[in-house]
Amino acid sequence: MKKENNNRMEMSRRGFLKAAALTSAAICVSPAWEKVQAAEKVMNGQTSAQDIPAGLAAVRTQRTLGSGSAAFTVSAMGFGCMGLNYHRSEHPDEQACIRLVHEAIDRGVTLFDTAESYGPFTNERLMGKALKGYIDKVNVTTKFGHKFVNGVQVRTEEDSSPANIRRVCENSLRSLGVESIALFYQHRSDPNTPIETVAETVAQLIKEGKVQHFGLCEVNADTIHRAHAICPITAIQSEYHLMHRTVEDSVLPLCRELGIGFVPYSPINRGFLGGLINEYTQFSPNDNRQTLPRFQPEAIRKNLRIVEVLNAFGRTRGYTPAQIALAWLMHKGDFIVPIPGTTKLSHLEENLRAADIVFTDNEMKELEAAVSAIPVMGSRYDALQESKVQR
Repeated sequence: MKKENNNRMEMSRRGFLKAAALTSAAICVSPAWEKVQAAEKVMNGQTSAQDIPAGLAAVRTQRTLGSGSAAFTVSAMGFGCMGLNYHRSEHPDEQACIRLVHEAIDRGVTLFDTAESYGPFTNERLMGKALKGYIDKVNVTTKFGHKFVNGVQVRTEEDSSPANIRRVCENSLRSLGVESIALFYQHRSDPNTPIETVAETVAQLIKEGKVQHFGLCEVNADTIHRAHAICPITAIQSEYHLMHRTVEDSVLPLCRELGIGFVPYSPINRGFLGGLINEYTQFSPNDNRQTLPRFQPEAIRKNLRIVEVLNAFGRTRGYTPAQIALAWLMHKGDFIVPIPGTTKLSHLEENLRAADIVFTDNEMKELEAAVSAIPVMGSRYDALQESKVQR
């Protein structure tokens, strides 16, 4: 009971301090009537990019994923929801996660990314609760394609059969509490289901109003071509950051050519490029990083040279390694929208400030040359997971 009262007091204190700070920032707006309106909007969570007070860490610009009928306009940086309650070490309680999501919305984020397999199912349900009352202001994307039997994932198989795509769609609609899924990705390719069949199924769901946009994850250029011919693709989601740039060979050029957006997941390399992980870091049993080759002690020790480059590059410019990594991605194309995730307000603020960073072409070349000179040690996935990624 005492702990509960302390939590209430802390929430009230935090709410009061936040309201006071944001109201003060809003008072900087003129004329007087606009000052009052801006303060009220901030306190009531009704902010738009134009209403966000100056000085507050936020994303104030938008980008468009896809083109033509597949165009989808979102905040220039999104939020990856997986780590809120899945595959990462200590998770905040549900209410803390919800508060953080609301904080992201207050700071201009309109794109939230989840998936059926995160949990499984629990991450979608969390986001359904977090976004209740906000769904007309933000967009939540989710994914299908993994195979489950009695609620347990069959890791050696995928299932993008039309029946399973429809089953996942209906379940996701219920879990998220939405009438239509903003962007529905195939999570991993299914060798037993032609990509044309997948695209046809999603196209039908779009006609039915249950899905608005179509996306694919970790696929190659050939698959993109074939799927896009059937149902216009809005975005490709794949891992992309300074330590993993293979999409630059053919996928990114094709996205640019076809007018398809690109959403990099793990844009800070699962936290590594933030500089807070070293060879002595102990991951919890539920944290998937402990199983990944790139997060073994020897690999971490050698790869820290890359973090040192980011530290040196950012030190004279006033930026953190995580901000350098995110800003670099955002400068690689205006059709790119990274989705960093976090469970901490301080990291959310740090990430969002990267949206304001401007690099010159020479700075981009300097950074890329310095990082490219250091060989990356360790695969990003184990052999089974690597086998599911198209090349």
